[in-house]
Amino acid sequence: MRDDDDRPRKAVAHEIGQPLDTLSLGDLDERVALLRAEIARLEAARAAKQAAQGAADAFFKRD
Repeated sequence: MRDDDDRPRKAVAHEIGQPLDTLSLGDLDERVALLRAEIARLEAARAAKQAAQGAADAFFKRD
């Protein structure tokens, strides 16, 4: 008898364009959450870079 709870879970990873038909609803929900978190991380990095660029532009009086 196997106890699946004792086996380590494989890290959730998503590759753009990978087939989705073999994923369960739970797997799909995990992927959506993972991608939403990554989008939030990217948006925060973009906002930080935009703020830094704005500060540099103001310092050097660029428009």
